[in-house]
Amino acid sequence: MAPLLCLLILMITTCSDAQGPPSPGFSPSSKFSPISFNQGYRNLWGSQHQTIDHGLLTIWLDSTSGSGFKSLKPYRSGYFSAAIKLQPGYTAGVITSFYLSNNEDYPGNHDEIDIEFLGTTLDKPYTLQTNVYMKGSGDGRLIGREVKVHLWFDPTKDFHNYAILWAPDEIIFLVDDVPIRRYPRKNDATFPARPMWVYGSIWDASSWATEDGKYKADYRYQPFIGRYKNFKLGGCTTDAAASCRPPSVSPSFAGGLSQQQYSAMESVQKNYVVYDYCQDPKRDHSQIPEC
Repeated sequence: MAPLLCLLILMITTCSDAQGPPSPGFSPSSKFSPISFNQGYRNLWGSQHQTIDHGLLTIWLDSTSGSGFKSLKPYRSGYFSAAIKLQPGYTAGVITSFYLSNNEDYPGNHDEIDIEFLGTTLDKPYTLQTNVYMKGSGDGRLIGREVKVHLWFDPTKDFHNYAILWAPDEIIFLVDDVPIRRYPRKNDATFPARPMWVYGSIWDASSWATEDGKYKADYRYQPFIGRYKNFKLGGCTTDAAASCRPPSVSPSFAGGLSQQQYSAMESVQKNYVVYDYCQDPKRDHSQIPEC
């Protein structure tokens, strides 16, 4: 009887997990029209490891190179998203990313807003890492603000939409229109405000990506592939008029997440977050006053 009870409990738990968070009640992605890759982006590096076919961008990493792309324009604020499908199997040490940065404009002193998929071993799920940092020193004293999530679905089975909203007063990360993290502007020192470009890439980060570098990229499994489509860019470029209004992911004209969106986000944070820098006792909290 006991084994049967355990199996029943496992089935209930699995079904519950598979449901994911409750509906946010609003689809901000529907406010923005998709663009082709060439309308908004260009190859930045590893051009021989990038193809575009019927709206699908494929980039890959092998023992010779990875690949990356960059937006055609820099932005002061905006909504940035792509549908991404990840490589199954052994991907330890490999980072597949979609992010904002001004690292080329301010080398060693740049800002960044990240969505990074941390590769994994055969027996563990991908980790989605969001990160925000300002004026990175480039000397190993970078103050990261990482929050890591194990998704409620398998990101290798199909495409899912991943988005960053960067507004003057907040940053919101979304997965399939579900807000998974909100980073508010509490003071100027802890919020990125300088213009940034939009990037994506796949590269070897064996030194830290998987369990703090315990597992490395294994090129017996190459190529490691990232697939992107359904690109959306909406916001204020640096050459836009001063009157340009940053977009919102709120159903309300006044802005701000709705109560239903907050409830969905709280569900993610309760059930799927596996690391939050604010809850890490090893962090120096004098360096992260927003916590």
